[in-house]
Amino acid sequence: MNQFTDLKLPDLSRNLNPSLPKQLYMSVSLFQDIRKFIYDNTGIYFQDNKKYLLESRLQRRINFLGLKSFEEYFAILKIGGSAYSEEKKYFYEAITINETFFFRNQPQLDALATQIFPELIANRTVLNRNKIRIWSAASSSGEEAYSIAMVFQDLIKPKYPNIEIEIVGTDISASIIDTANQGIYKDYSIRNTPPYYLKKYFKSNGGLFEVAPEIKRMASFRLLNLYDDFMMKTMLNFDIIFCANVLIYFDTASKIKVVNHLYNSLNRGGYLFIGYSETLQGISRAFQLVSFPKTVGYKKE
Repeated sequence: MNQFTDLKLPDLSRNLNPSLPKQLYMSVSLFQDIRKFIYDNTGIYFQDNKKYLLESRLQRRINFLGLKSFEEYFAILKIGGSAYSEEKKYFYEAITINETFFFRNQPQLDALATQIFPELIANRTVLNRNKIRIWSAASSSGEEAYSIAMVFQDLIKPKYPNIEIEIVGTDISASIIDTANQGIYKDYSIRNTPPYYLKKYFKSNGGLFEVAPEIKRMASFRLLNLYDDFMMKTMLNFDIIFCANVLIYFDTASKIKVVNHLYNSLNRGGYLFIGYSETLQGISRAFQLVSFPKTVGYKKE
């Protein structure tokens, strides 16, 4: 018999308790159970010293739902079923960080424009192909994907008018994907954008900045869990993959699993870019390390 059969569950569609509750406490054993649940579903591993962080993030959701304890919330996640599968979306949003902005990693964009795009285009000419496919994995709210699109549109398209680009952005968070599809941002997101690009590819309105339609059309966004083996096998035939600041949340086993999938998603001669503080050392020997000014990439030979 399901021990949660008689549990009275709240209506997840509305805020039942807008007032601030008292601070809740998560036992060590429950933390370990929730940590395992997160790891099994996403590959993200919360270290022991991150218990307070998990408590803080989940308490906001518990408050929104009007629940009384972490145990009650975890029971909802474990019950499953169509009525509660939606809650997992909010759960993923609570445990992930979506920190990004336009032109965040300029050296990688420079390498893309000056070396990688020309190299791939030369190969396309030989193979009589005119499309370059790019995957912004863990794309967050879309700033990375749109930055790539702007660089291509401004620096590459005028030189190679017959070359097309397809950018696919994916993330585990549904709300952040909605933001990416809308392409409307606050000043925090555009703080590092060169004035030239800001003027050319954004429309300003009441403190908000909307990406130009021609740039929006170059990118599409969808939900994807990088730890989902089945869905990862559908992500194929990419020439470039950006997967920055994701591996830092995984343990070694999860890193190996995800990087293997990324390798399989790349075409031969394709490139993988990860974050500044990340490395594939001890994770994969399948890639060739390639040095660019102020950054490095990983090439699939």
